[in-house]
Amino acid sequence: KTSRAMPKQRKTRKFAAHKRMLNPKDPRLKENKEKKSKKQKTYGGQQIKEVQKIPSELFFKYNSQLGPPYHILVDTNFINFAIQNKLDLFNSFMDCLLAKCVPTITDCVMAELEKLGPKYRVALRIAKDPRFDRLPCQHKGTYADDCLVNRVNQHRCYIVATCDKDLKRRIRKIPGVPIMYISQRRFSIERFPDVNNAPAT
Repeated sequence: KTSRAMPKQRKTRKFAAHKRMLNPKDPRLKENKEKKSKKQKTYGGQQIKEVQKIPSELFFKYNSQLGPPYHILVDTNFINFAIQNKLDLFNSFMDCLLAKCVPTITDCVMAELEKLGPKYRVALRIAKDPRFDRLPCQHKGTYADDCLVNRVNQHRCYIVATCDKDLKRRIRKIPGVPIMYISQRRFSIERFPDVNNAPAT
């Protein structure tokens, strides 16, 4: 018996196929990025030092732009903690700051409360109160923490009300922005000079 060998499959050659390689001068390469950062701007042979512009209202130790009526940016968890501690938001704001307060809420915070579902319907009902100022958001996504941090960076005329540790840590890096939080069943504020219960910073 003669065994027939299987015919070999013909491989079709790929024409004009070659490996794509980045140009060594491509700006996306890490080495080129490092070189670019090392190149310092010079003017008349002298190095130009760039200093971040500080807002004029931070000339003194505390933010001089803050004054009554105080605009308070409210975070999602702050409303929930206020309900858990059976605190009325508007009266507690007045008791803490001893002045007229305008609680403000962004579209992102409202979207987060709506996403949380029926469990947080009381918080959503409070947030829809006409006494709250509504701030529209122009950016993509509905992540409230980033929204609040960006807004406070642009306009240093707000007090941020939050009980979120991560958000507090981020806002502490921004000079001149007081933080309101709930402790011992009452509202407290830090980095604010005119309030008796404000902790020393």
